[in-house]
Amino acid sequence: MKNKIAIIGAGPAGIIAAGFAANNGNEVYLIEKNNKIGKKLYITGKGRCNITNASPIDEFFDYIITNKNFLYSSLYSFTNDDIINLLKEYGLKVNIERGNRVFPESNKSSDVIKALNNFLTENKVNIMLNSNVNEILNKDESFQIDVNGELLDFDKIILATGGKSYPSTGSTGDGYIFAKNLGHTIIPIKPSLVPIVVSENWVRELQGLSLRNVNLRTYLDNKLIHSEFGEMIFTHYGISGPIVLSTSNYLHNYKLDKINFKIDFKPALDLDKLNNRIIRDFQKYNNKMIKNALSDLLPQKIIPKVIEFAGISFEKMVNQITKEERENLVEIIKNFPLKFDSFRSINEAIVTSGGISTKEINPSTMESKIIKGLYFAGEIIDVDALTGGFNLQIAYSTGYLAGINI
Repeated sequence: MKNKIAIIGAGPAGIIAAGFAANNGNEVYLIEKNNKIGKKLYITGKGRCNITNASPIDEFFDYIITNKNFLYSSLYSFTNDDIINLLKEYGLKVNIERGNRVFPESNKSSDVIKALNNFLTENKVNIMLNSNVNEILNKDESFQIDVNGELLDFDKIILATGGKSYPSTGSTGDGYIFAKNLGHTIIPIKPSLVPIVVSENWVRELQGLSLRNVNLRTYLDNKLIHSEFGEMIFTHYGISGPIVLSTSNYLHNYKLDKINFKIDFKPALDLDKLNNRIIRDFQKYNNKMIKNALSDLLPQKIIPKVIEFAGISFEKMVNQITKEERENLVEIIKNFPLKFDSFRSINEAIVTSGGISTKEINPSTMESKIIKGLYFAGEIIDVDALTGGFNLQIAYSTGYLAGINI
């Protein structure tokens, strides 16, 4: 039987759901409030579109933070290889880069959108742009949707409206309202993969300082709860960059006023090796002031704070530095302290944590356990993962399951 299906939201989940639902012989309408499909895809991977991750699919679960068990059926039903092959079928070539991140060979997110648009066109999906959904009504195993003030009838619906991050792309959280009105539980929404505000006002002095190959350790009081190695950047409010965004994902279950950080600027050197390195530098700069003797070891912008925290006079000569002061330097370089204040707003988050409770969705079909004929896909569900293409893959995979099962 041919069903008339509405898919609300033309992001990655909605696009994949629409294409496969139409491929099954349904009459599919992809309803999008923006003037083009895939608006959020345009900004992923800094505008290059980090399509997915090329790691083995069983390793994906190590990068999923929330409700990973819910995603077994979807990720194994439509894998990273499947989305790559689908895009190749529609003319897109890809490259695999550091961290197994997959990008279009052209480095243009628009080429990914073009391939997905061809996928929709070939499967005869009816695309409704500039179409704002105001209300969804459940009418005895069918649905009525208010689109731009006009009531339209559908047999089944897939809600793929995304989360609440990047509202400029259309992810304004309206899907949560629709789902709640239809009887679903919404797990409280929080920003995920988001920059962090720190308590120290002086951090603005370090704005723009980018660090590579550092270790960011997170403590609850004095207990180590998480550690991330890689790149970060200081901002006017605190810290951001890949390892900070990943760290933010792990903090939601902790008492945030007890959180503090320590940065290890030289994780490749243990205390003894770092001490020996500083001794060598001090010999080299024996007749200079301490503020001019650490530039071989640390970025210039951080040196004043390291010296201050080590309790050393900024103007002190290297040949006057005591053993205790040198050991204090080593300690600060390995344990540079910062205090957590808050997360930046959800408008700056890469993804949304929270959403439709997974307990109310069939993980094998993405159909609601509460309302027959209602399906969910993508970020609207209470699932989220780390950066690197994993969240987009979740969108494709859940969209695929919803599309083939509706």
